Amino acid sequence: MMEETVTIHIPASLQRQLNRTAEELERDIRLYAALMIFRLGKLSSGAASELAGVPRVMFLDLCAEYGIPVSQITPEELRREVEGG
Repeated sequence: MMEETVTIHIPASLQRQLNRTAEELERDIRLYAALMIFRLGKLSSGAASELAGVPRVMFLDLCAEYGIPVSQITPEELRREVEGG
């Protein structure tokens, strides 16, 4: 699998304010980016979990924790699907 590297410059003052190591910030930013891109419907949960660097089940749990719906289906679509029509 090919990978690309993206560099984000973060002011040291912000890192101190957040009280996070560089590794923790990297993990946080990857997770938050994956959650937001998934929420926008640009990535599947599997692809977003890969970006976040966590197993899919954990990613879905994190979606629930952050109030991000994991299904894009509307209540009416769900009702029709359940009723078989």
